[in-house]
Amino acid sequence: MKNYSTIMFDLDGTLAESKAPLTTEMAALLAELMSKKNVAVISGGGLPQFLTQIVDRLPLNANLAQLYLLPTSGAALYTYDAGEWREVYEESLSEDEARSIEEVIRDAAKETGLIDFSESVWGERIEYRKAQVTLSALGQQAPIEAKRQWDPDHTKRQVLVALIAPRLPQFSIKIGGTTSIDVTKKGIDKAYGVQELSKFIHEPIESMLYMGDALFPGGNDEAVKRSGIETKQVADPSDTARVIEEILSAS
Repeated sequence: MKNYSTIMFDLDGTLAESKAPLTTEMAALLAELMSKKNVAVISGGGLPQFLTQIVDRLPLNANLAQLYLLPTSGAALYTYDAGEWREVYEESLSEDEARSIEEVIRDAAKETGLIDFSESVWGERIEYRKAQVTLSALGQQAPIEAKRQWDPDHTKRQVLVALIAPRLPQFSIKIGGTTSIDVTKKGIDKAYGVQELSKFIHEPIESMLYMGDALFPGGNDEAVKRSGIETKQVADPSDTARVIEEILSAS
């Protein structure tokens, strides 16, 4: 295997199950990888979710200086310095922009009949994550099995995106995790995050590898390909663990 300097990961479905913390085994593998290479995670969740799912699960001796967090689909970058997570950049949306996005999402949901906001679900359905507005069709805390059953082939969200996108031409609208749609400023996506990380750590994109479970057309990892980064499709966290072990054995 090529000797990459930086390994980037999607989060949900790649390093962990949706919204679930890293397993002890995955946390140990990531910590070992961080002792040898730069490690970055990029996903649609906000920074608090990254801290809960990833950082809080890592061993106490993990080299956090080698870990880079890119929440909200690459619209932000955080690095660990002097004992805390510091913002490198964040392409924040204004409150007016966030309200406009939410209004369009609610209108599209009503017109298609795909989401009934009067129904009780598992937590917030629309969340403002500073640099991103996220629709979670079943709520932020929905159980994984319910999420998997709601839109397994992306059909429902493709219908919603097709209605939302023309009404928000100044933003990027993309299918996110298992039941989500993410809205950011125009041009802000995982490819943007890869490019910004490359500049910040002074490593060429050619020396980086991206792993994700949805690199297929229409998947939420597909956008990274526009950056030119090498990619590795994985099936699930156990498959990711296998690839990490291969990288470690080759290092």
